[in-house]
Amino acid sequence: MRSGSEREESQKLEAQLYKAGIITLILGGIAVFLYLRFLVPQYTMPCMVYTTMGFYCPGCGGTRAVEAFLQGRLLRALWFHPLVPYAAVMFFGFMGTHTLEKLHVGRIKGWRFHNWYLWAALGIVAANWILKNILLFGFGITL
Repeated sequence: MRSGSEREESQKLEAQLYKAGIITLILGGIAVFLYLRFLVPQYTMPCMVYTTMGFYCPGCGGTRAVEAFLQGRLLRALWFHPLVPYAAVMFFGFMGTHTLEKLHVGRIKGWRFHNWYLWAALGIVAANWILKNILLFGFGITL
């Protein structure tokens, strides 16, 4: 069981994360608007690691995953880079439940932050990187 000071520290962290989430939503909304209005993919820059070294980097597919996610193609986004849908679920789940808690909707309590969320994200990135390179070198499948 957590002590009072640990609980207060956790609540402060979650309040800071919520404020950061609001800022992210605002900036992200502006970025999505600008992207859809002016930059709808005419050209996507290639990955410099893949171009120069011949193997996929841990972030390969991230841009395509965000694009697919914004177009509502969730399975395609999951294929390109599974961290994007994972991050979206975690972000919107955290922000949604905290917003409902602040609005006093029912007995809903906001998701609490746990370090394992970050470890899971790191595991997803590592597994994605390993799998894509196995497919590339073992089977010649390019993504």
